[in-house]
Amino acid sequence: MDFKDKKVLVIGMGKSGVAAAHALYELKAKVTLQDSKEEEKIDKDLLNWLKGKDIEKYFGRLPEDMTVFDYVVLSPGVSPEAPFLKDVQEKILGELELAYQVGDGTYIAITGTNGKTTTTTLVGEIFKKSGMRTHVVGNIGVAVVSESIGTTKDDIMVTETSSFQLETIHDFKPVVSSILNLTPDHLNRHHTFENYGKAKARIFENQDEAGYLVINYDDKECWKLREGAKAKVVPFSRKETFDFGAYIKDGKVYVSGEEIVDVKDIRIIGSHNLENVLAAAAIAYYGGVDKEVIGQAIREFPGVEHRIEYSGTVNGVKYYNDSKGTNVDAAVTAINAIDTDIHIIAGGDGKGQDFAPFVAKFSPKVKTMIALGRDGKIIADEARKIGFDNIIFVKDMEEAVKTCHKVAKPGDSVLLSPACASWDMYDNFEQRGNHFKKWVKELG
Repeated sequence: MDFKDKKVLVIGMGKSGVAAAHALYELKAKVTLQDSKEEEKIDKDLLNWLKGKDIEKYFGRLPEDMTVFDYVVLSPGVSPEAPFLKDVQEKILGELELAYQVGDGTYIAITGTNGKTTTTTLVGEIFKKSGMRTHVVGNIGVAVVSESIGTTKDDIMVTETSSFQLETIHDFKPVVSSILNLTPDHLNRHHTFENYGKAKARIFENQDEAGYLVINYDDKECWKLREGAKAKVVPFSRKETFDFGAYIKDGKVYVSGEEIVDVKDIRIIGSHNLENVLAAAAIAYYGGVDKEVIGQAIREFPGVEHRIEYSGTVNGVKYYNDSKGTNVDAAVTAINAIDTDIHIIAGGDGKGQDFAPFVAKFSPKVKTMIALGRDGKIIADEARKIGFDNIIFVKDMEEAVKTCHKVAKPGDSVLLSPACASWDMYDNFEQRGNHFKKWVKELG
């Protein structure tokens, strides 16, 4: 697509929207910006950048006529189903699609309900270690379009993709795609689990026989999504072995018969992380990286911030920051990964989830639930239904951490794994996790 002199409306002035605005201005498009926030609440850096530029702004309001624009670029947080977009459906692009259109990079795309950030980060480290020019972008926190302009096929774009981003693709075509797992999430946006799965499956819809789809064989709902894929399907499994795929045999990780790494040398904890390693090994292997490089990168990988991140030991109690556990399945995974008694901090913006599977995992490890945030009471009510009533309500993170300090015994673990988004109290999960770590540090 050629955006020069095209009228482009960018909706949503979050990180990806701002990056899209910068890119489109550089490409000499006629840019218009929109955000639901009033101008006084818009980021000051953006307002400073706009000074002296011929860019129309609609802050706190909408353009009167949306149909005058050639393209409408949506930030991931804005649903394409919003009523004000009904007349411009055919003009909508997401920031991911925009990035794909304005550069020639080679895309590795990773999605799934959980494990995306860990797997994307690890895949990025593998490709960097191989010596390839590597960009780690997407839902991981770096807008894809901020690094895509001017890329060539020699640039590897390791891209974490959310269901929101995949809703608005057209031509986006990775050479290797991966779906890590599939459990209910974002149903307030997608309405049904089936719709959510369809959004995830868009990751491979433009791939052909030359591409690879790395997908979880053990997760049957995820495995079903491969149907209709034209790409070569590469299964990964902790339970089965394959002639073509990633698996565990005799305590070692293999990809299609090639030994990659010994399981005991993997530093990140939990069976879920073993799945992430299997996926990453297969993605890199079929992305052209030498098996020795893959193994070395895996052995050196310490994990990612805010995902079952060890945050310190105080009086014999270990503290773990899993602020990225923003849904039920992620929080269950965190509970499973820790092998001591747990005092869990949970609650926030519950996104309409069913918390029954979460509280069902409390027995026998979880000894105390610290209920925090808007929907902490909903989780507490669900826990009481199954007879768990050791619940303490707190007003903020400081009180949560200090309460855990009082009730935890040496040898126990304190786990922030909210099973909820952070938006009721924080701007993002990173801010929440950093606040947790701040108060843990204060304990020491």
